[in-house]
Amino acid sequence: MATWLLVVIPLVVLYGVFHLWYGGRGKPMSPAEVEAVMQRISTRLTDEHSRAALDELRQLAASDDGQEFVMQNLVRYRPKALYPPGYDLGDDSRAADRRYAKAILWPLLRNGNIVVFVARRSGSFIEPEGADAWHYVAMVRYRSRRDFLRFALQSSDANIFVHKWAAIEKTHVFPVKPLVSLILVRSAVAGLLAVLGSVTYLLVR
Repeated sequence: MATWLLVVIPLVVLYGVFHLWYGGRGKPMSPAEVEAVMQRISTRLTDEHSRAALDELRQLAASDDGQEFVMQNLVRYRPKALYPPGYDLGDDSRAADRRYAKAILWPLLRNGNIVVFVARRSGSFIEPEGADAWHYVAMVRYRSRRDFLRFALQSSDANIFVHKWAAIEKTHVFPVKPLVSLILVRSAVAGLLAVLGSVTYLLVR
């Protein structure tokens, strides 16, 4: 077999595996599936913050189109972390948020979801009276609403959200559909594999 084929075929297979994992173009959830998922979620979300979001979760699930989306997160920290009784993790709200960020990486990745953007606030510009003073913004790409709900279930089972609510005083979270975006994950992975293939071919030919 030609050398270039020995290089190209594994990379094509690798990109195919990535493409299947990354997804983003699936079937929407049926009403029965939505109800089944919401029943499971309602039995797991026991803290007041998570239970308050049940109606919003139901509306999000009901509007599922099977397509990828980005969740916009605006976050303001507590002056001090507020853990429930029994947690001896200190009162640093930013440390609590770092625990949350570290803990959600695997639940996100296993469902084809990735963090695409995180930025700390660096000043003020146009700010209407009474506007919330957010500390940072984060954008997370979800493969679908189905995968978002799977992530929520797995994170609840692992008791990950306790760190989130200990850290956050206030947050505004809503889904968005990018109209213009230069965050081209599929193209970036394809380009990286192309570079890898070119270097490998030059080394082995």
